[in-house]
Amino acid sequence: MIDLRFSEAELERHREHLTSFIRDQVDAAGADGAVLGLSGGIDSTLTAYLAVEALGEERVHGLVLPAKVSDDDQMSDAERVAELLEMSSDVLEIEPVVDGLLEAYPEAEGDHLAVGNARARVRAVVNYLVANHENRLVLGTGNRSEAAVGYFTKYGDGAVDCHPIGNLYKAQVRQLARHVGVPEELVTQTPTAELWADQTDEDELGMDYDTLDSILAVHVDGPLSVAATCRHLEVDEETVARVRSLYEASEHKRAVPPAPDPLA
Repeated sequence: MIDLRFSEAELERHREHLTSFIRDQVDAAGADGAVLGLSGGIDSTLTAYLAVEALGEERVHGLVLPAKVSDDDQMSDAERVAELLEMSSDVLEIEPVVDGLLEAYPEAEGDHLAVGNARARVRAVVNYLVANHENRLVLGTGNRSEAAVGYFTKYGDGAVDCHPIGNLYKAQVRQLARHVGVPEELVTQTPTAELWADQTDEDELGMDYDTLDSILAVHVDGPLSVAATCRHLEVDEETVARVRSLYEASEHKRAVPPAPDPLA
């Protein structure tokens, strides 16, 4: 694998750049602050740390949005982040809303992907309900690795006003989190979107994040061919092809919904 870590000087530059970005986005919108979902995972945790540094704890509202598939320890970690940062937070159960959707459309019952995506979209609706009520922006918590392979729900966790850590690979997220003082046990938390029971990011992706980051950096974002990537990273062609396929298949998630060209 390749080393994507920043130098100490680069870490501090990114810290300053991202906190300025958050502050500028909120100010440009004339908003009073920011809302973000807290999952207990490293992405939302880092985003919360940066947001509080940028805006102050009184202008950041964290939402812990558990579902029946949520891990209790993960939710405890999410609440702990809010306590560590002394920011306001609320725990709002989303499963009653999901149950209401399934009552309206019971045909989807048992379809873990459809229902999992519904959970992500319900969380987005709750984020915006609170943000609109409080005149705040919704901060995204997605990273570059997940965005590149479409590992997010369209109009779910992808429905936000800005992506503060959207240009950081997962390894860089972890490194910057350590730099800003996130406790180590949260930095090394097993990543999961918690869309269904026992789901983990790396199981679903079929590879660990170090492998994904490296293939993205040298092949998808970089100049190396499939064959050269396999040699350079010592990975098999099937793994590289899977990352390329995920990237191409998820292009629609990263683009504005298309409209036909106007008639002449």
